[in-house]
Amino acid sequence: MLTTAAPLEHSRRTSAGRTAVICGDERFDYATLHDRCSRLAAALAALGLQRGDRVAVLAAGCHRYVEAHLAVPAAGFVIVPLNTRHAEPELLDALRRSGARVLLADREPGRLGEAVETTIRFGADYEALLAAAAAPAEPSSPFAATGVTAGVTAGAAFSGATSEDDPAAIFFTGGTTGRSKGVVLTHRNLVANAFHKTLACGLERDDVLLAVAPLFHVAGTAPLLGLVWLGGAIVVLPSFDPAVSLDLIERHGVTVLVPVPTMVAAMVDEQGRRPRDARSLRLIGHAASPIPAEIVRRAHAAFPGAELAHFYGATETSSVVTVLRHEERELDGPRLASCGQPVPGVEVAVVGPDDQRVAPGEVGEVLVRGPSVMAGYWEDPEATATALHQGWYRTGDLGYLDDQSYLFLVDRAKDMIVSGGENVYSVEVENALYEHPAVLEAAVFGLPDERWGEAVHAVVVVREGTSPTPELAEELRDHCRSLIAGYKVPKAIGLRTEPLPKSGPGKILKRQLRDEHAAARAVRAVPTA
Repeated sequence: MLTTAAPLEHSRRTSAGRTAVICGDERFDYATLHDRCSRLAAALAALGLQRGDRVAVLAAGCHRYVEAHLAVPAAGFVIVPLNTRHAEPELLDALRRSGARVLLADREPGRLGEAVETTIRFGADYEALLAAAAAPAEPSSPFAATGVTAGVTAGAAFSGATSEDDPAAIFFTGGTTGRSKGVVLTHRNLVANAFHKTLACGLERDDVLLAVAPLFHVAGTAPLLGLVWLGGAIVVLPSFDPAVSLDLIERHGVTVLVPVPTMVAAMVDEQGRRPRDARSLRLIGHAASPIPAEIVRRAHAAFPGAELAHFYGATETSSVVTVLRHEERELDGPRLASCGQPVPGVEVAVVGPDDQRVAPGEVGEVLVRGPSVMAGYWEDPEATATALHQGWYRTGDLGYLDDQSYLFLVDRAKDMIVSGGENVYSVEVENALYEHPAVLEAAVFGLPDERWGEAVHAVVVVREGTSPTPELAEELRDHCRSLIAGYKVPKAIGLRTEPLPKSGPGKILKRQLRDEHAAARAVRAVPTA
C-alpha cells in the first residue's frame, strides 16, 4: 500500500546523504529531513492529534513548509494549506470549516489563533518543539513516536498510520457560488499525481527543482513527492521574485521549475536586463493559465537550452492532466494552442449535452478520470455530486480533442478568471461589491492583460442619486480589498446608471459586456493619424 509516507521512507534508505532541501543558507540532506519530519509528527501527536485531524499551514515558502507537507499526511493527519493572499475573513472561514486543530504559521495569527486549539510559530517555537520531540529509533517506523504505528518495522514503515483512501490534504479553492470549496485529496490521489508529474516532467534523481509556485497551491506541491522519491533536491524561496529566482538558478544549478505564465514573462524580462548563467535549466514548465505564443518565443530565446512545456490540470485532479512537451518546437504550428495529451494514467473525454463523447474536433465539456481525481469537496455532498459523475470529474471547461488526443480549450470554466496564476470567481467579487450601499447591479469578468493573463474587471450600476465618479470607483476597490484577497480586487471598475444587458430570463449577459469592453480597448489601442 502506497501513501505519501512512502517517498520519505524510500529517500531515507536510498538517498540519506543527498541534498534534499535548500532554503536560504540552510541545507538539509535526506537523513536530516527524515528526522525532522519524524519529530514534527511526534510533536503533533503529543498535542493529542488523532488520525484524520486537520493541521493548517499559513506561511511563505520555506523548508518548514516542505516538512509539513511531508510529515502531516504521512503521520495520518490532514494538511490544510492556507492561501497567504486571502483576506482574514476567508482564512477564518477555511479554518472553521475544515475544523483544523493546529495552525502552523510564520506570522502573528491574530483572530486566526482563536479558531484553532494550538498555534505553532515557524522559527524558534517550531524548532523548540522539534528538539523536544523524541526521534524514532531504528528499526521502528519513522513515525513510531506518534503512537500511530508503534512497533512497525522499517520494512513496513508507516503501514497502519494511513490507508490509500484516507484524506491527505484539503486545498481550499474558489467556488462558482462565491464560497470556497475544500478539495479533498487522498493519499492515492497524491501518490498517483507524483507518478504522473514525474513522467510528465521527466524528473530524474539529479534534478534540482526551484519551487517558484506557492506551497499553498497544489501546483506548487505537485512535484515535491516525486522529487523526494527520486532523491532529488528542492530549492525553496519565500515568494516569487524574478531576480532572486535567476540568482538561485545560477547558484544551485537548478534544472526544473514550473511557474505560471506571468512568472515566465517576468523571468524573461529580468534575464534580458541582467543575464545569469542559466545553462543548467533543462525544463521550464508552466501551468494555471494560457500562455501567449510571444512569451513562449521570448522564453525560448532567453533560455535556449531549456525545454518548454505546458501543463493543464486543476486542484480537483491533484494537478496534472495533460502536458504539451517541447512547446519551442511548436512555435509556428497549430499545436502551440493545445494543452497537450493526457499523461499516462489519466483519461480525458469531451462530451456533449447528453454526456456522450463527441467526435474529434467537436467542442464539448472536458471530463477527467483517473486515480488522481479528488475524493470530493469537504463536507459538501451537493457540490461533490455536481462535480463527480460516474467516476468522471466535470471540469466545466469547454474544449475539443483532435484525432491524436491533443486537448484544445476554447473557453475557461464559466465565469472563472485566471489572473497571475490565481483563480478568481466572479460571483465572489460581485458579492463583495454588492455589500456597498452604492451598488445596484454588478458584473465581474476577465479581460486579456499582457501582465496578468487576465485582469479582473467590474461593471457597476450605481443606485439612483449616486454619482458615478472616479472617486467612487476607487472607494469600491478599497471596499473590496477589505473583504477579499488583493488579487481578486478589480483592476478597474466601470460605473454606469443604465441597467446591465440581460437575457430573456433576466440573466446578466457577461459575454456581451466582455466583448464590448474588449472592443473599446482595441479601438483605443489603434494609433491615430
